[in-house]
Amino acid sequence: MKLSRPVSWFLLAFGVWSWFIWITFVKNLSKDGSGLAFDAAGDPTAYFWVHLLLAVASFLLGTVIGVIGFRGVRALRREAAHDTSDRPTAPSSSAS
Repeated sequence: MKLSRPVSWFLLAFGVWSWFIWITFVKNLSKDGSGLAFDAAGDPTAYFWVHLLLAVASFLLGTVIGVIGFRGVRALRREAAHDTSDRPTAPSSSAS
């Protein structure tokens, strides 16, 4: 399957965006002061574990999607380089 340039870049950007968003979320989750993520004794609550699981799943999906996009971009660049190397060159004229 061949991906178009816009789709490849979108998938790559989505993977990077997913990592950025979820890293920020996990940092905020670990510093939660509202009592949702940690109880009074400082132990993680069900809210914490569910959201940590969501973050891990999103990291994995973001990585897979980003890798697909990266491979698409790399294949398009390789194809473009291959196309330019196949073009015939103009014969050199030597004025003697």
